[in-house]
Amino acid sequence: MASDHDTRRKARSDYVYRRMTGATIALSLNISQATFGRWKKAAKDDGDDWDMARSAAVIAGEGLDTVVSSVVEDFVIMAQSLLEEVKSEKLSLDQKIKHMVALGDAMVKVTASAGKLAPKISELGVAQSVVRHLIEFVQEQFPQHISVVQEILIPFGDRIASAFSA
Repeated sequence: MASDHDTRRKARSDYVYRRMTGATIALSLNISQATFGRWKKAAKDDGDDWDMARSAAVIAGEGLDTVVSSVVEDFVIMAQSLLEEVKSEKLSLDQKIKHMVALGDAMVKVTASAGKLAPKISELGVAQSVVRHLIEFVQEQFPQHISVVQEILIPFGDRIASAFSA
């Protein structure tokens, strides 16, 4: 049977790299969703933010420009939908203005938040990408050493996650 530490590590890996939901992870590891939630919160309290690591993994895999473009595109689609609703609804001019001001405020906040978060997430994404390239390099050029590299990278990955989550 796997140790509690190994199960937590597997839960983190499934959440960050496989983008599985907490419910799916709990089911696959035979733990409760509450346990998964406690582990995730405890890790964050210890400086390992699984959500930030997950975002960084997405960026490392797809690139920051792709992720930002996707978020902006989704926001614009929602904004257009709201605009259509405001146009079609029988609202007073005052109500329409309030909806438009709220939409403008949301746009400013989304833009500001993305700008503040992107640098830190981007750095972690680069670090994860470098580690992935190292593993591929060792597999191709020095396959006899891959088990040693993987043994080292497990605790090193935790260290990198903590360094960029602080």
